Amino acid sequence: MSRVVSEPELVEPVGDFRGHQQAATADIDEELARIVPGTPCGEYLRRFWHPVFMTGELDDLPKAIKILGEELVLFRYGNAGKIGLVHKYCPHRRASLEYGRCEDRGIRCCYHGWLFAPDGEILETPGESADAKPAQEVRDRTRLGAYPVIEFRGLIFAYLGPIESMPKFPIFDTYELPDITMRPYKAPYKCNWIQVLDAIMDPVHTTFLHSQNSHPQFSEGMSELGELKFYERHENHFLGSSTRRVGDNAWVRVNELILPNFTQAGSAFAADGTEQRYFGRSAFTRWVVPVDDENSIAYAWANFGERCDPPEYNTREGCELIEQGEILDRTAEEKQRYPADSEAVEGMGPITTHKGEHLMPTDRGISLYRRRVRRCIRDLADGKPPPQPHCGGTSSIRTYGQDTVLRVPVKSPENDRACLMDVGAKTVDLQFGFEDSDNTDRDNAIIAGLKQLEADAKS
Repeated sequence: MSRVVSEPELVEPVGDFRGHQQAATADIDEELARIVPGTPCGEYLRRFWHPVFMTGELDDLPKAIKILGEELVLFRYGNAGKIGLVHKYCPHRRASLEYGRCEDRGIRCCYHGWLFAPDGEILETPGESADAKPAQEVRDRTRLGAYPVIEFRGLIFAYLGPIESMPKFPIFDTYELPDITMRPYKAPYKCNWIQVLDAIMDPVHTTFLHSQNSHPQFSEGMSELGELKFYERHENHFLGSSTRRVGDNAWVRVNELILPNFTQAGSAFAADGTEQRYFGRSAFTRWVVPVDDENSIAYAWANFGERCDPPEYNTREGCELIEQGEILDRTAEEKQRYPADSEAVEGMGPITTHKGEHLMPTDRGISLYRRRVRRCIRDLADGKPPPQPHCGGTSSIRTYGQDTVLRVPVKSPENDRACLMDVGAKTVDLQFGFEDSDNTDRDNAIIAGLKQLEADAKS
């Protein structure tokens, strides 16, 4: 017996559809997005130290890497395993030094045996007579491009700018926290560096991307929208505070950005707003480093200890969860069902069309820092060097990424937003008041001030 299948009822679309009117692609922000050699932003970024590799991944063989649009080779030399960073291609016949041989004095090209010192000096041209004039001339006038490097706590940092402008290697107070374990990690992103960096000054995304969209990737408390406030200090240091109501508690979480690309935040898993916490410190100490215009990589330490994240997350997978809320290696379906930072920022495309954005008041932190980066780029073009991280009168650079949870019960529901904003502002202001103290005195003073703030709020 045949079965009759009825045709579905035809329903004409109704609505104010504007796809055709908006089909033209908006422009990207060329000034901020382009970072290859010779670009204004590229020259700005080259005035700072950047992490470029993890020490544990560099063995006795050279490693080819790309940073700030340059093809480079990282290698160890000498008995002590010192590190050199040079341009990838030999200046003789352009053979790749990725296939070179690491020796006591430097790296030797596989093709014709030219030997280069870690600063790029040509030490030997063995295919030529040692006293031949052409060989002497090329050794005198030619150098392999090379950059200074510093190995520090499992990360390798490089300075890719003019050597006469090389700044002091920055030491942040986070390095000096007692009883802290700092585990180096990396996280690649298939998109422009600005897309990745924006998230640190966007506290609102935590509520939606990491909480309400699929499931809580950090804690239930982060699903609450906070009261926001943004700060700019020392021309290059930006903070975004979010103060949430969690039961009888006020949870103040502070993210920070020190230009051009240093970031810290509160903890990922140590705080959920339900237990008191006084000046807990950052889950990570992190840089967003451009690889080229369309790729970037986060190099960081995940921080573990009483004031940071719990030691059970001190694994590779734990670092990935701290970085973005989910592990990196997931199926396409898992990424759709449970998107994290990489899906949000890579989904914008290799370089987002910035000029098609519609920034809102909650994006004020992004507006502030982008405007300052733009000013620094233009100042450098006019001969003014960009400001380095502010050290003040202390041995290390003061940072503010933190979580504080104070017991502040609701007194007046209609005035609770004002109460939360007041607690958040006073919590951040306390950090600003002790910048010239040493680390221990500063921490003790801030914690004592927070406890007094809590006591005052109860009275």
